[in-house]
Amino acid sequence: MRQSREVLLAQLLKRTPGFIRGFVVYRRFRSYVFVLLFKYNFDSYLASNFFHILPLPAVMQNQDQVNKGLFLPLMEEFYTIQGEGYHSGKAAYFVRIGGCDVGCHWCDVKESWNPAAHPATPIEPIVANAAQHAQTIVVTGGEPLTWNMEPLTTALHKSGLQVHIETSGAYPVSGKWDWFCLSPKKNKPPVEAAYQYAHELKVIIYNQHDFKWAEEHAAKVGAQCKLYLQPEWSRKEKMMGAISEYVMQNPKWQISIQTHKYIGIP
Repeated sequence: MRQSREVLLAQLLKRTPGFIRGFVVYRRFRSYVFVLLFKYNFDSYLASNFFHILPLPAVMQNQDQVNKGLFLPLMEEFYTIQGEGYHSGKAAYFVRIGGCDVGCHWCDVKESWNPAAHPATPIEPIVANAAQHAQTIVVTGGEPLTWNMEPLTTALHKSGLQVHIETSGAYPVSGKWDWFCLSPKKNKPPVEAAYQYAHELKVIIYNQHDFKWAEEHAAKVGAQCKLYLQPEWSRKEKMMGAISEYVMQNPKWQISIQTHKYIGIP
């Protein structure tokens, strides 16, 4: 019975185009939809259809500013150590932007997916907070390129900060980036233009097929792009041996591990 209700609801949401009808569906079914998303792992289908159909009340209050990139759905911001990839071990201030419809089943921040759960925040205090803590700012998500990143990166650069992004590349690139970490996802691969921006390609290895997936994307980035294979956290013991062997056989790749999780920091 639960499966049929899920399918019916998904079809209803997918076919609900209007603002008023969408709002009614959102208000009536929002608690059930969140149960689907986070309890029954109905991730990919609803994530790719739900958030683009229904109005997002927290964001809608400042919709014009959000569209312009002057406000962003801010989930969290914190000063820490970059734990992954080329800049691993360096101090950085992270700005996590809410909103993502890529729907990775192993995502460790699924609470970032729904932008309505995070306040539409002016970029000025985000920049001011960042400037107090670090020279390097990492914009992550969620999927930050869901939104217009031009105003935020411009303001950060005016404050003399280095601006990095961690992105799936699933949306057109906006903003100016000093470091562009592209981490492609199977549910929603990068737009073609994203590859030219990549300073770093970081592919998450969940199973053996992901090595082939990694090579497909490595063929599309520039010659100077740094290549990393990173085990999915819940599969690290199972996959680390295979990753190590693959890197030794294909030394253009390097291993990235989530060092921040090992040392117990955000």
